[in-house]
Amino acid sequence: MSEPLVLVTQSGAVQTLALNRPSALNSFTAELHAQLLAALEAAAANAEVRCVVLTGTGRAFCAGQDLADPAVAPDLTPGATPKDLGGVISKLYGPLCQRIRSMPIPVIAAVNGVAAGAGANLALGCDLVLAARSASFIQAFTKIGLVPDTGGTWLLPRLVGRAQALGLALLGDKLPAPDAERLGLIWRCVDDAALQDEAQALAHRLAAMPVKALVATRNAMDAATQMDFGQALAQEAAVQRTLGASADYREGVEAFIGKRAPTFTDR
Repeated sequence: MSEPLVLVTQSGAVQTLALNRPSALNSFTAELHAQLLAALEAAAANAEVRCVVLTGTGRAFCAGQDLADPAVAPDLTPGATPKDLGGVISKLYGPLCQRIRSMPIPVIAAVNGVAAGAGANLALGCDLVLAARSASFIQAFTKIGLVPDTGGTWLLPRLVGRAQALGLALLGDKLPAPDAERLGLIWRCVDDAALQDEAQALAHRLAAMPVKALVATRNAMDAATQMDFGQALAQEAAVQRTLGASADYREGVEAFIGKRAPTFTDR
């Protein structure tokens, strides 16, 4: 039996998903898509999981789409029918991106090496991105005549602004992790040897927090990008009304008054 393309490990309330095609820099195939989506669905449905860490095995996080995959490799025969790349995006990448953005728990990307093309934007779609100092991010799409996908056209300008987003996307240059942190593209850059420990510590910290409120914060911030100030205030009121009726709110206030550590349980 071949080794799984996604390795799943559990430590307390934290589940780690590691892309596992190291010989191909963890590049995407249809089967890797299927296994990763299934692992995310299982984590979302498991009440014992309160945070997910997404990383890669070997020297890469994810090099994007495997261009040798028959679904995308162009037929070089004169007059051959072009491959439907839009269909691949809709069938595989769209559901994966939507699943990450709609997870009921926080998702951390621990970028251990190169994150290129779809791999870069897969990481950027997570809630928090930690990267090893030697890691890099590459918007490689224009190098093969394409536009950013995997949510890149939505994510990049929101993370770094239009000018930087266009520079990254049009030129496709390698962006070292320290520069990605400086631009605000990622949350934090750490020493290579510390990456996984830092990611696990952060994940355990988030898992002990009120994850329902963490997810509501993510959702409210994303929604507010399409709102005016008054609409954002109204949204805040609506979300606070819901969270104010939660067990976690009561627990948090009681713990604060009692000067003890809270135990949050909502999800």
